[in-house]
Amino acid sequence: MKKLVIEEAFLSELEALQTVLKNNVAGMFGGNRQTKNFGSSCEFADYRDYIPGDDITKIDWNAYARFDKLYQKLYFDERQMHTKIYIDASRSMAHGADSEKAEQAIKIAAAFAYLSVCEMDKVSIYVMRGGQLEEVVSGIVGKDSYLNCVNKLNEIEFDGDAKISEAIVPSPVGRGDGLSIIISDFLTDENFERAIDRLCEQKRDVLCIQVLSREEINPQMRGKMHLFDSETPSRFFRKKIDQDVVRAYKDAFKFVVDRIKNYCEARGAHYLFTPAHTPIADVIFGNMVDLEVLK
Repeated sequence: MKKLVIEEAFLSELEALQTVLKNNVAGMFGGNRQTKNFGSSCEFADYRDYIPGDDITKIDWNAYARFDKLYQKLYFDERQMHTKIYIDASRSMAHGADSEKAEQAIKIAAAFAYLSVCEMDKVSIYVMRGGQLEEVVSGIVGKDSYLNCVNKLNEIEFDGDAKISEAIVPSPVGRGDGLSIIISDFLTDENFERAIDRLCEQKRDVLCIQVLSREEINPQMRGKMHLFDSETPSRFFRKKIDQDVVRAYKDAFKFVVDRIKNYCEARGAHYLFTPAHTPIADVIFGNMVDLEVLK
C-alpha cells in the first residue's frame, strides 16, 4: 500500500493497549501458557496411577506412604505458541473510502501480532492472493523482531481475488500450537469453509474477522447505477437502485454475515464482525472482550 498504515503513532497506540492488557490476556495468548497437555513444567496439574515404565522421579512417595499405592505426578506443559495470521489481499478489500478495509485489515493483523510477541509467542503473517499464500513475516519472536519486520505490512498490495481454502488448506499447520486468524470481507463465492475445518481439525484456536466498509454495511446509492465486480471488473450490470433493491441487498448482506458467523460457531471457532472505520482500541477492548477472547 502507498499510504503508511503502520507508523510511529500507531505503534505507540499498540504499546498503550498492551500495557493495559498485559495482566488480562486470556486463552489465546501467552508463550508461557498452561496448555491442556501434560509435560515437564514445574506446576503440578494432577495425579494418575503409576504404570510400569513411567519416570520414577515423578512418583509421589508421600502419597505412597499414605495410600500404599504408586501415583504419578502430572505437570502442565508450558510451550511457546505460534500465531498465524492470514490477510485477504483481494481487490475487494481495497474497496471503500480511502481503502479503509485494507487499512483496518493491516491494523488488526499488526495488533494481534504485537499482543502475541509481547507474550513471547511466535508470529507469522501471510497474504492470500488467488489460491496461494504469500509470506509477509515468518516466525518472529519478541518486540525487537516485531519492530524490525512490521513495516512490511505497509507493502501489501490488494488486487485480484483470494481463494481462502485453496490458499490455507495445503499450507503447513501445527497441531494445537496456537491461534489462527483469518482477516477478510468474506464476500466471495469461493469456498472458505474447508480452511476453517482444516484449522479446527488441527486443534488450533480459530478467529475469523470479517471487515466491511461503511458502503457495504449501509449503502447510500440510489437511482440508475453502473455497478462492477471489484475483483472481476469484466462482470458488471446496470441497475436502478430503489427501495426494493436496497431491501434485497440488506437481506443478502444478512445472509452473507450469518453464513460465516454460524459456520464458525458450529465448529467452535470465534467470529468477529467489525466495520472498517472502527478504532483499533475498540476492536481489542470491546469486541474481543465480548467474545471472551480477552477477559
